[in-house]
Amino acid sequence: MATGTPQGHYGEASIRVLKGLEPVKQRPGMYTRTETPLHIVQEVIDNAADEALAGFGKRIGLTLHTDGSVTIDDDGRGIPFGLHPEEQVPVVEIVFTRLHAGGKFDKGAGGAYSFSGGLHGVGVSVTNALARRLQVSVWREGQVATLAFSGGDVIEPLTLRKPVAGERKQGTSVRVWPDPKYFDSTELPRHDLMHLLRSKAVLMPGVTVTLVTEKAGQKDPDVQTWLYKGGLRDYLMQGLPGDPVIPLFEGEAYASAQETENFAAGEGAAWCVAFTEDGNVLRESYVNLIPTVAGGTHESGLKDGLFGAIKAFIDLHSLLPKGVKLMPEDVFSRASFVLSAKVLDPQFQGQTKERLNSRDALRLVSSFTRAPLDLWLNQHVEHGKRLAELVIKQAQTRQRASQKVEKRKGSGVAVLPGKLTDCESRDLLFNEVFLVEGDSAGGSAKMGRDKETQAVLPLRGKVLNAWEVERDRLFANNEIHDIAVAIGVDPHGATDTPDLSGLRYGKVCILSDADVDGSHIQVLLLTLFFRHFPKLIEAGHVYVAKPPLYRLDAPARGKKPATKLYALDDGELDAALDRLRKEGAREGSWSISRFKGLGEMNAEQLWETTLNPETRRLLPVAYGLLDFDATVATMTRLMGKGEAAARRELMELRGDSVDIDV
Repeated sequence: MATGTPQGHYGEASIRVLKGLEPVKQRPGMYTRTETPLHIVQEVIDNAADEALAGFGKRIGLTLHTDGSVTIDDDGRGIPFGLHPEEQVPVVEIVFTRLHAGGKFDKGAGGAYSFSGGLHGVGVSVTNALARRLQVSVWREGQVATLAFSGGDVIEPLTLRKPVAGERKQGTSVRVWPDPKYFDSTELPRHDLMHLLRSKAVLMPGVTVTLVTEKAGQKDPDVQTWLYKGGLRDYLMQGLPGDPVIPLFEGEAYASAQETENFAAGEGAAWCVAFTEDGNVLRESYVNLIPTVAGGTHESGLKDGLFGAIKAFIDLHSLLPKGVKLMPEDVFSRASFVLSAKVLDPQFQGQTKERLNSRDALRLVSSFTRAPLDLWLNQHVEHGKRLAELVIKQAQTRQRASQKVEKRKGSGVAVLPGKLTDCESRDLLFNEVFLVEGDSAGGSAKMGRDKETQAVLPLRGKVLNAWEVERDRLFANNEIHDIAVAIGVDPHGATDTPDLSGLRYGKVCILSDADVDGSHIQVLLLTLFFRHFPKLIEAGHVYVAKPPLYRLDAPARGKKPATKLYALDDGELDAALDRLRKEGAREGSWSISRFKGLGEMNAEQLWETTLNPETRRLLPVAYGLLDFDATVATMTRLMGKGEAAARRELMELRGDSVDIDV
């Protein structure tokens, strides 16, 4: 009889613990982009840029070698190479071999960096894990330290020597050979790399950025150098599609040590905005020099500041024609910009830092950009009126497009539910309805919403489980009747071709409490839409709003003022508490509130966390990994009245995996 572990056996020995950099090598796509090694090279460039941002470096160089390796060189302070006081390992080794280790975590007094590229990314340790070889040289404190790694492991331990005559005094040089097995191609995309390097020079006037390309068989390499003294203005003017309607709106503003009630000292932004009548718009944004290609809350802050100032100017001079209503997109649609924000503790979406999620960044950028534009427009009224004409023209074009849709709708109009608090806009690109659990939450939502684009329909109690209800019996239930009439689409089946021309909202959003009861209501509404309004899901009109479960009142710590933080669940709460501890907050100095329901939030809190399109989390509903038939089978098992035995079997099999919220 065999003594080995039988196939399918599940016991203590079945659990594997991934140590060190193993998680990166097992699932590289979770930590970086695997099309090319550009992002792992960018992690090293960002470290060099952080030194320049902190005022300790004036030069960043990148060399593309003929053997496929890349060297990134800077003249910053150099990574410390003494023993870490707790780990008793050279610090430079820790930086390259441990996830979530580095100088960026210490934001307090005496910290290595006040502003850096955020704590969500996992840094040069990922670069090291995915490299065949990586070698580091550091010039610091009158010594030169060198060491080398392979696949994240040390293969040449740290050695120290004295610098030779004429050798530089400080800085770091990292040469990396990306491992081809982790990437679709090891070739760095030339255009993207040049754009990245050029942007660093733009955002740090006075810092020289160099790209050296070695050529096989040639003694002299190609050298390109960027040094911008004009900063954002020079850069934006190079890429504009046409002449701007008004002179460029540019400026920079940062919180002083006396203004820390709202923001940390040094937080703020630099910006340059151009408005053009036609052509493609150029938009680039950065947070602490990290390019945020997917935008984020700092871009939303710029949008909010521009809209507020321009709308105030138009209202002050009575320029808006009767019947025209301005939307933020009317102002923003013809705006080209370069935005560079400085945020003390930026929170990014995902490891590759492509989108900023920090809620405070919206208020930060908006408050610093609106006041200067307000002042400038009222000092240059003629320019202000030209800009107003452009914005009003965009609004009229948008409204005409939405009215064309209206004319194709049928003339028969159902009487809208009395509980529905409708919005003013009929434009499906912008308007949305929130199906809200209970009158209490409905009241907060009505007060906190944007009346122009957001409608609210409160629902009483739990909606009927409609999985096995015949379609012609659906309207016997008042809540389902009100939902159908409010959204303007009749119930239909998966094989039907319903008339969606009567659809009244571009987004139908399910908004329920963050607790178990709220999840139950969410499931019942998803069941209704999947069973009787499947074409709405297919067309991408159904969404689920994710309100927070916790509010965290955080005390002032270091350069950070006292703030309110929100957490979606226990995991986010733990992460927020960890961040507070790292920022120097005393244990227990914070207070945690758990929202029993949406009704406990006031209108301002509900707007900030759940309704505001720029800061909320709104998940689109789709079939996901399952096809339609497989989804039907799963839903029947979960929601069918005759499926009790199947559900019991599922609970017995998977019950241990469920977290129960009581």
